[in-house]
Amino acid sequence: MTTFVDRVELHVAAGNGGHGCASVHREKFKPLGGPDGGNGGHGGDVILTVDQSVTTLLDYHHSPHRKATAGKPGEGGNRSGKDGQDLVLPVPDGTVVLDKAGNVLADLVGQGTSYVVAQGGRGGLGNAALASARRKAPGFALLGVPGDLRDIHLELKTVADVALVGYPSAGKSSLISVLSAAKPKIADYPFTTLVPNLGVVTAGSTVYTVADVPGLIPGASQGKGLGLEFLRHVERCSVLVHVLDTATLESERDPISDLDIIEAELREYGGLDNRPRIVVLNKIDVPDGKDLAEMVRPDLEARGYRVFEVSAVAHMGLRELSFALAELVGTARAARPKDEATRIVIRPKAVDEAGFTVTREEDGLFRVRGEKPERWVRQTDFNNDEAVGYLSDRLNRLGVEDRLMKAGARGGDGVAIGPEDNAVVFDWEPSVTAGAEMLGRRGEDHRFEAPRPAAQRRRDRDAERDEAEREFDGFEPF
Repeated sequence: MTTFVDRVELHVAAGNGGHGCASVHREKFKPLGGPDGGNGGHGGDVILTVDQSVTTLLDYHHSPHRKATAGKPGEGGNRSGKDGQDLVLPVPDGTVVLDKAGNVLADLVGQGTSYVVAQGGRGGLGNAALASARRKAPGFALLGVPGDLRDIHLELKTVADVALVGYPSAGKSSLISVLSAAKPKIADYPFTTLVPNLGVVTAGSTVYTVADVPGLIPGASQGKGLGLEFLRHVERCSVLVHVLDTATLESERDPISDLDIIEAELREYGGLDNRPRIVVLNKIDVPDGKDLAEMVRPDLEARGYRVFEVSAVAHMGLRELSFALAELVGTARAARPKDEATRIVIRPKAVDEAGFTVTREEDGLFRVRGEKPERWVRQTDFNNDEAVGYLSDRLNRLGVEDRLMKAGARGGDGVAIGPEDNAVVFDWEPSVTAGAEMLGRRGEDHRFEAPRPAAQRRRDRDAERDEAEREFDGFEPF
């Protein structure tokens, strides 16, 4: 059963915003007390957060669909809906977030680093929030905005200071098991290590991590064997250690040719040329291995490598190796730029920036794209004429109608607001009131201009009585 996963496809859905409420306050002797519809709650976000206690993406391999909770709708009595809860997904340190096209969205390194991968939908405004001096009693509310739906890829790049690379069965797992407290699987057959192993090494006052990368073979950078799957785990390492087998049973192999092949694969993969290298000649406890190590050492040192002869089984040469690695790791850490406090840069948009575009397509359709027009369309209840009229007013104030005229649109032309796969299409008429003119001035309730029914009945009775009295005063007896 798989226990280590370093690449998954994740389908995330943020919570939808709750709908606003259209309500009118009613009480005794006050049947039309004004709008009191509350706002809808905002939908929850989906957030990726680095948690160093998590070392694999296995949970998301088994459950790739994750969804945050939606906001609650508003209610009467000016009661706003509850916001949806954010969904926080823990990921290992060193996780890279990519979109479906392979573009990097975020590189999550360091405990607590987070990234909002899907934004929750905004809650709709209730009619109490939409009321104004001109619109005293809106008979509509705004709908909640749907949350983001995204398909993303997560890739894990192990965060370690030292990477052990080499052929299968070169002794990398044995070496990391004696340098640290790690307990990788060790056996006498190739490709024993199927997943990267991490170990913590202490050398003097320096503490560093070592990664055991699964064995590389010729063609690894092109996908042969396991190399391509795990070569990315060496990208973040500061030091590369070539572990060479001096006691191999394959007659066509020797430490020099193994080193050349692995270096060729690293160059083919790219991005690792500036990493310092150390060569470890392993298995010198074997008589033939000791002799071969002494033969190839001068050639390796002539190439500029620091060479260490070790035996993981006999624990020979390990102290010198661990302190040499600590020295290189310390140098690499000192050369890194110091972390600076995050600077918050505010870049306000220009006041006259429209924030939308109008384009004419080949079929004659005019398409409007922009964050505000598209959000306003999603918030509109098209079964309510007054809400449609409110949308028309907002678009006109934004300048959409003027831009359509400049683009050559005429009455009756098709206009689409939104992307091709999710757009609202309608026949455009300049300055259309969308049927709300039956309400008088758009957004106003004529009921507020009428007297109260009880008062009207009293006035009618008084008028009838006055008329009867006038008739009686004009009566002349015989």
